[in-house]
Amino acid sequence: MLSPPRVVLALSAALALSACDKPQDAAFGERVRAYLLEHPEVLEEVAMKLNEKKQAEAIKASTAAIDKHRAALERDPRDFVANPNGKYTVVEFYDYRCSYCKVVAPEVTKLIRENPDVRFVFKELPIFGEVSDSAARLALTQPVKAKGLDVYGRWMADKALTEAALDRHLREVGIDPAQARRAAQAPAIARHISDTRALAQALNIEGTPAFVVGDVMIPGADVNALRAAILQVKGKDLKRIS
Repeated sequence: MLSPPRVVLALSAALALSACDKPQDAAFGERVRAYLLEHPEVLEEVAMKLNEKKQAEAIKASTAAIDKHRAALERDPRDFVANPNGKYTVVEFYDYRCSYCKVVAPEVTKLIRENPDVRFVFKELPIFGEVSDSAARLALTQPVKAKGLDVYGRWMADKALTEAALDRHLREVGIDPAQARRAAQAPAIARHISDTRALAQALNIEGTPAFVVGDVMIPGADVNALRAAILQVKGKDLKRIS
């Protein structure tokens, strides 16, 4: 594959084929086309550079959006937060019926246990239908928040989560399902979920799970990237101290 300087030289050569005699546009186009057909690796290199540029622009836009919405992301008092006194913050947008959220859930709880200095903010983003909506509403009630991680672990471990399963797991942790469902109908909870959807849209989050650590957005169930981002944030803090 050509290096960037060689790409520039190659394209310059293509242009030079017709620079002296000032050809008509059609002839010029044919010469460039012929050159690129003879050297298709140039197109591969250009495509790679274009993709890198787009990725860099996306990261820049994502960082700006995260910074703009930092308070809503990290400090919304309505959210359930594990390790609320932690120094660093991780945010997860998730759905209780999302298969990838279920896959990553044990790692999330493990990270919370292993990192008491990390605040973990849970953002309810139901996208998989009525049961997801019910789970999100219930999760935002005070009785369920009081058993937050226990309920989170049980609902995520239930692969075929249904309305009946939601209630069964609530009873298992000592919560009256009927009482929780009445509380879940509060208009304030509907507004909270609506606000979270708007926040996800502002951050260009198109699916679950999605994590935010510092200025980094991690789409999908990429546990290694999540762990690396946490270490990076902690490392930056240590460097500032040293």
